[in-house]
Amino acid sequence: MVRLILASQSPARTKLLTEAGIRHTVLVSDVDEDAVQARYGVTDPHDTALLLARAKAEAVAALPEADGALVLGCDSVFEFDGEAHGKPYTAAVARERMLRMSGNTGVLHTGHWLVDCRDTEPDDDGAPGTGATLGTVASAEVSFLEMDAVEIDAYIATGEPLHCAGSFTIDGLGGAFIRKVDGDPHTVVGLSVSTLRALLASAQVRITELWPAS
Repeated sequence: MVRLILASQSPARTKLLTEAGIRHTVLVSDVDEDAVQARYGVTDPHDTALLLARAKAEAVAALPEADGALVLGCDSVFEFDGEAHGKPYTAAVARERMLRMSGNTGVLHTGHWLVDCRDTEPDDDGAPGTGATLGTVASAEVSFLEMDAVEIDAYIATGEPLHCAGSFTIDGLGGAFIRKVDGDPHTVVGLSVSTLRALLASAQVRITELWPAS
């Protein structure tokens, strides 16, 4: 049986996989995102998303619990006016960003990295692993409605935007402020299922192998 480990503590990502019928477990990486970015000097939002997704996947893949499994790391970065916006963490930062985003458009980049930790030698348990370690970025353009200061303050008071890339969600309260999404909406949640399907195919695994047994 193929095992998939999600190297992310994001409730939205594991909820998305669960609702898509994709069997998985969660094993959180202990990656210092700031240290990773400082080490490689990456500032481009697209490349940052992929770099951090890879760092998370490889950190979990190195753990003994990942032996014999496929490990998926994900990370999202919001690009607005050419700047990379990760999690705001504070109300002041979230408010400043959302006032700028009101009525405007940005791009949400979600990096995906898959590591095949299965034995590359065939055995009685099934097909051998590929040894693959590969990734890609899925991006979607997000257009926001006009938001007034009262709405923004009320949204921030819920705490929801403080720990989300770009200071918003599409699958929670923040969805009320999104006018449209051009691209895979799952990307904005933080994990593109169609992108995962393509990565699994590169590791010679069909996504249907992770569906519940009928």
